Amino acid sequence: MDAPEIRAEIVEHYEHDYDEARRISGGFGELELVRTREIIRRHLPPGYLRVLDVGGGTGVHAQWLAEDGHRVVVVDPMPRHVVAARALAEGGLAVEAELGDSRRLIQGDASVDVVLLLGPLYHLTDRVDRMSAWRESLRVVRPGGLVFAAGISRFASLFDGLARGWCSDPEYRVVVEQDLRDGQHRNPERRPHWFATAYFHHPDELEAEAAEAGAERVELVGIEGLAGWLPHLGREWADPAGRETILDSARLVESERSLIGLSAHLLLVARRRTT
Repeated sequence: MDAPEIRAEIVEHYEHDYDEARRISGGFGELELVRTREIIRRHLPPGYLRVLDVGGGTGVHAQWLAEDGHRVVVVDPMPRHVVAARALAEGGLAVEAELGDSRRLIQGDASVDVVLLLGPLYHLTDRVDRMSAWRESLRVVRPGGLVFAAGISRFASLFDGLARGWCSDPEYRVVVEQDLRDGQHRNPERRPHWFATAYFHHPDELEAEAAEAGAERVELVGIEGLAGWLPHLGREWADPAGRETILDSARLVESERSLIGLSAHLLLVARRRTT
C-alpha cells in the first residue's frame, strides 16, 4: 500500500524532527508507556490475542504485547516506522507491520480481538476523519472486542508551558489560547518541543466521539496525572521506590472526573457492541 496522505508538517515531525520511540521508552517519558501498558493489561481478556496496533509507530507497544504472547500487526503511515516495527520480528516476536491509514484499514470485518488507537486521534484534526478512524476500528474488531484510544488533553499546552516556562512567550500564548478554544493545535514556525499539527481532546468530547461511532464505553482515565508535568520527578523515577510512588499518584486519581484532563494523555477503553 502507498503511504497515506498526511499533512507535510506531521510527516516532517515524525520522519525528521522527532524520535517518538525514544520519547516514551527511556527516562521520565517512560511514565506514559508504563501507565498505558498497565491500563491495557488489566482489561485484556485471558489467552493469546490478535492485536491491531493502528498508528503503532516503531512498535513500542507491539513489542511488549508480543512478549506477552499476543500476535500484533502494526499499521502506520510513516515508512520509517514500519521498517523499525518489522525489525521486531527478526528477534522472534510475532509482529508484522504495514503502511496503512487509520481511516481506511485493509483488515477484514471482525478479524482481530483488540485494536490500539494510541496515536491517530492526535493528528486527525477534522472530526469526520476521527469518526472514520473510530468506525474502522470498530469494524475490524470482533463483537465484544476492545478498542483502546488515546487522546491528548485539551489543556496539555497550558500545563506544559507552565512547567517549562514558555507561557511568558507571546507566541506560545497564542498556541495555548487556540488549543483551549477549539482543540486545534498548531506550530507554524515548527518551534522545538511545541509539537506538530494536532487535535487536543476535551475528555467529554473523546467519549462523545466514541459513542457516536457506536462504541460502548468501558472507562476513561488520565494516564500520567499531575506527575507528568513535574520534571524534577525524573530523579525519583530512576529509583524503584520513587517510581512506584509516582505511578501510585497517577493511579489514585486516574478516574477522578475533575482531574482526568490534568493528564497530558487520556485513554478511553471502549468495546464493540455485541448486538
